[in-house]
Amino acid sequence: MLSRIAESMFWIGRYVERAEDTARILDVQTSVLLEDATLDEDATCRGLLAVMGIEEQPAGRIGLPVILDMLAYSTVSPSSMAFALEAARESARGARETLSVPLWEALNTTYRALPAGQFRHMRAPYLFSWVRDRVAMVNGTADASMVRDESWQFLMLGRYVERADMTSRLLATTSLSGGSSTPWTSTLRACGAYDAFLRTYRGLETEHGAAEFLMLDRLFPRSVVYSLNRASEALDNLEASTRRAGFTDEAHRLIGRARAELEYRPLTDLLHDLPTEMERLQRTCAEATAAVTRRYFAGAEAMSWQGI
Repeated sequence: MLSRIAESMFWIGRYVERAEDTARILDVQTSVLLEDATLDEDATCRGLLAVMGIEEQPAGRIGLPVILDMLAYSTVSPSSMAFALEAARESARGARETLSVPLWEALNTTYRALPAGQFRHMRAPYLFSWVRDRVAMVNGTADASMVRDESWQFLMLGRYVERADMTSRLLATTSLSGGSSTPWTSTLRACGAYDAFLRTYRGLETEHGAAEFLMLDRLFPRSVVYSLNRASEALDNLEASTRRAGFTDEAHRLIGRARAELEYRPLTDLLHDLPTEMERLQRTCAEATAAVTRRYFAGAEAMSWQGI
């Protein structure tokens, strides 16, 4: 398939996933700030910006209005929901001939809320629900209408690389909050994992159990290991016709090694310095993205004709 189509599908997966994860995180964090008067709003907001990878933070005290502008409504901040939805639609334009009509309509209709002004005028709780609902519609439409060919594999690859990255950011920041169980409860809710976690651990809420569930559970679709497994499967399917032994692409090696380090090391070792471990995983996701770009997309090395 054309490299520009592959690149568009990969980034549709990433941007749509980023919009949903950001909505989940903001929904939980804004609720916590409004319900718990003992929290330091400035410190909590700065921690949230750190989760989203924003290094240059505003001077002075930061409150919810600043957070919502930077992470929800802004169309120029790469970490915002509006930017992600707009970028997903722009990527969809580059792969218009590959997308099914229902999937294009789902992406385009979602995007139209931005220039129409509807997006910015939504109140925070409704906005987060609206984004999750629209992303669910996009993902469901893709699942129901796309052939499981290379386009689908690139879409899944982008989705699960982004999901592993976002979950690792949440885990790193939560582990810095100390021994209270409240940050871990909020993190489980942000990942949509709270009910599944309670059923799995029979209602026992512990820091150890929450970290294990979000990192290592092979059955929960938002855990780090599950996401890395699905990303690896997508790469397997892309390489199935050419690979007979070993791995020929760097992205596959990076993702496989990260997954093995998580699954085969004792959990106590991972929890000993969880922020460093999760930062390493974020670098792996970035390096894997760069490796995928070099191998499949229009990269630095041009193709040349061979033979006659």
